[in-house]
Formats: sequence, structure tokens, C-alpha cells
Amino acid sequence: MTALSLETVASGANPIDLVEEIVEANEWAHDRASDEELVVEIAGRWCGYRLLFVWQREINALHFTCAFEMKVPKPRRIAVFELLAAVNERLWLGHFDLTPEGQSPAFRQGVLLRGSTGASVEQIEDLVDISVSECERFFPAFQLVVWGGKPAEEAIAAAMIDPIGEA
Repeated sequence: MTALSLETVASGANPIDLVEEIVEANEWAHDRASDEELVVEIAGRWCGYRLLFVWQREINALHFTCAFEMKVPKPRRIAVFELLAAVNERLWLGHFDLTPEGQSPAFRQGVLLRGSTGASVEQIEDLVDISVSECERFFPAFQLVVWGGKPAEEAIAAAMIDPIGEA
């Protein structure tokens, strides 16, 4: 195994500054809680989403969370954990879990920026686009499990059907 340097050198600018510029350009409601944290509220097709960006300077990583407006009742949590496992098997990037504070579904991703001059506009746009798209894609499955009482595999099968044409 190659020896690793113990010295971490911060590279690039704080990506939260860039994220804030993009958010303001889109006129999204947001709150810059600190230099390292930004919370954004956006509307989706199924519900509203809370986007959380956290910059971890020590490891040069941007952590991102896209949370649903959906609280999972205790009696449905085991079924939702089964859904999380089934959904996460289908993902290439990121993962779903439940937020510790509200027990709501959330999609999470991290972007490592060590060695770069900082995040690019395209990276931030992809981060948000992919995350919101995955939330929109699987929201119906979460609804079917949480409120419809369906098992995970049945909920995913029903939610993954792509409609053809227009009504």
C-alpha cells in the first residue's frame, strides 16, 4: 500500500459561495447558516424539497442532502428500510436514507474536491439535477410504502412504470 501524506492542504475556493450564486440566479429561497452550510427550498413535481449543502474543508468534500417533505410514521419504518435497500441497489450515484431528526426520506451525495481548483458550475448543477431527479423518480414508491401500506418491491414496480403519451 502506498504511504499517504498526513498533511492536508485545502485546495480551491469554498464551493458554498458558488452554490449560493447558482441558488440566487435561480431565485430559490435559501438561508446561509454559516460559511460552510447553505439550506435551499425548492418545489418539485410531487412535493417540496429541502437541499442542504455542507462544505467539509478538512477533507475537501461537499456533502449534499435533498430531503422530502414526508415524515415516516414509526409503524412503517421497517417497510421503508426495506424500500431504502431496494432503491439503493438501483442507484449509480448517491443513496437514500432517513434523516435522523425528522425520519424523512433524503437523498445524499458527496463530491470530493481535493486536488482541484474548486467546484464547477456544471458539478453543482449535476449534483442538484441528479439528486432531485432521483427523488422525483422514487417519491411515488415512498408514498406507496408509507401511506399505501405496500411492500417495497411492489411499490418500486408501480413507481418505475413510465407513462407513454399524454392524458
